[in-house]
Amino acid sequence: MARQGRLVPAADLESGARFPDLDLPDHTARQRTLSELAGSDPVALFVSRGWWCPKEQRYLRELCRLQDEFEVAYARIVVVSVDSPEVQSAFRAGLGARFTFLSDVDRRWLDRLPLREGTDTVHDPYRPAAFTLFPDLTIHRAYNSYWYWGRATMEELRRDMREITREIREDWEVPEE
Repeated sequence: MARQGRLVPAADLESGARFPDLDLPDHTARQRTLSELAGSDPVALFVSRGWWCPKEQRYLRELCRLQDEFEVAYARIVVVSVDSPEVQSAFRAGLGARFTFLSDVDRRWLDRLPLREGTDTVHDPYRPAAFTLFPDLTIHRAYNSYWYWGRATMEELRRDMREITREIREDWEVPEE
């Protein structure tokens, strides 16, 4: 896990590693941690460039179509960007999203994670990435989302959530009588 000011090596954001327990304000400006949001449920974590990117808008609209499934399956969706909570709140409402957005407007985690986008010097955003996480924030799978086709498909997210849930839910397999 990253400590204040320390960088997380890229190898630490691969399957089997633990994702850092981000502590950031959400879209309502309430301070949250990633572990609090996860609770005892799997998480699909998306690191986003921001509301202004048409690729992000398109992808997040797809996630909104998946949110009903996540809710009934006891899984969480979390989005992190450098947008302010006020901007995230408006963007979230416009999308019809019910999942949590975390704001790194001060870029506290951007400098610690190896996810800074190097081509955008105007917005200084995160490079898009996705991680499916166990409740303890262990990374199940990491997706390089910089190029749109590298993003996790909705089917891949369903598969990942199924695999994680199978591992963490004791009652997944019903014993035969």
